[in-house]
Amino acid sequence: MSVRLKVLGCSGGIGGAHHTTSLLLDHDVLIDAGTGVTTLSLSELGRIDHVFLTHAHLDHLASLPLLVDSVGFMRESPITVYALPETLDVIRQHIFNWKIWPDFSVIPSPEKPYMRFQSVELGETITLSGRRITALPALHSVPAVGYQIDSGAGSLVFSGDTTTNDAFWDVVNTIPDLRYLLIEVAFSDGEEALAVLSRHLCPKLLEVELEKFRGNAEVFITHLKPGEVQLIMNEISRTPEGRVAKMLINNQEFVF
Repeated sequence: MSVRLKVLGCSGGIGGAHHTTSLLLDHDVLIDAGTGVTTLSLSELGRIDHVFLTHAHLDHLASLPLLVDSVGFMRESPITVYALPETLDVIRQHIFNWKIWPDFSVIPSPEKPYMRFQSVELGETITLSGRRITALPALHSVPAVGYQIDSGAGSLVFSGDTTTNDAFWDVVNTIPDLRYLLIEVAFSDGEEALAVLSRHLCPKLLEVELEKFRGNAEVFITHLKPGEVQLIMNEISRTPEGRVAKMLINNQEFVF
């Protein structure tokens, strides 16, 4: 069995063709729900059954409230939103709270809602039609995870938002069939202090992290700050560790 992952958005911001983080697995699973979701048609939105959130920051979930509102009436079953318990608590309190947005976990009725929440613990694997999605360690300014997607024929890892994190590599280095690694770099080296403060990576920190990677997967960079894309990629290309890292782009597809 193979799966297809399409990049709907992979930018650290918006403007023009820039859309924030969202990845579409086959036709029915989203990894994060940033503004990239808005590139899908209504019929495509209606086919999404599962949404896995890495964390509660707006650039990774901005489209979730509108997604549920737009397609809930079209569906026979609720959209399931998976995340850490801490992340689910935040979006319940601050988004689906009847002030920012209606609580679609009880609309149109508690018995038949448009959306349901399912907590995921670090290291837990959810299996959906043979696809195994596992929550990986991430270290960010709020509770966060990355995800491994395992088709049975190969794996892809998405770091989510994270900074220097040995626990992430301890897991990634045990994945024997890893084909693709998508890892964030949000800032240029000139903003290293800001990257450290906000718990993101910059090229200098990425270099240190990739020295811990023992696999042979292709490496792709995501979450670049829109106004510094070329600067950041130029700085990454100068890193001396010898591993080639490419920039992730909208509509890119991975089959594994």
